[in-house]
Amino acid sequence: MIHAYDNQYLDDAMKCLGEAMDYAANSCQMNMDSFLELFIGTGYAEQFAAGVPKYVSGMSGTELVMDVVTKSGTDKDFPEAQIEYYYSPQYWSGWILAYYQWYTGRSFKEIGKHITMQEIEKLYPTLHEADEKKFVDTVNRMIRKKNPPTRLQAQRKINGYSQRELAEKVGVNLRTLQQYEIRAKDINKAAGETLYALSKALGCRVEDLLEYDDSEIED
Repeated sequence: MIHAYDNQYLDDAMKCLGEAMDYAANSCQMNMDSFLELFIGTGYAEQFAAGVPKYVSGMSGTELVMDVVTKSGTDKDFPEAQIEYYYSPQYWSGWILAYYQWYTGRSFKEIGKHITMQEIEKLYPTLHEADEKKFVDTVNRMIRKKNPPTRLQAQRKINGYSQRELAEKVGVNLRTLQQYEIRAKDINKAAGETLYALSKALGCRVEDLLEYDDSEIED
């Protein structure tokens, strides 16, 4: 599996986001989901997900919170910077979120659409001592239950193709196909030739592969 940045930075990234969530929640008394919204809205999340060293290993979690909140324009007095962090549920929530983002390649914005920090924190009692990949599997199951299969996935299964078989038949990168199927990438923004090749291989219209919200459908 291809990741956005090398795993040599992964430990630093996990510690940084863990410290950030702990400091935001326990020192600044911020709701973790509110901090995540600021993290995404200020553009820091995108840089973090790309593995930019300044963000994943060049600052502490406390510094990350201060930078994000300040850039957002939120008027807030910051408590004294923490030096030591304990493995609190909030720390673990940020720590494991960083791993999940790195492992799946989904953006923080996309992840936030499907699962909240509150939901992640509720998994702490049962998963904080488990292997990180068990968390990935658990969250992926939760997301699948919340979201119906993509139209691409449905059409692929109707035709009996595995993801690899379809990717090879169409000439699309397997990872890209997988990201379309889990909505990590927006298939509506795929190149026209890619959509045409997929529709031809699956014997359907291009429109049958596109995703849309029910609210976008006119009566």
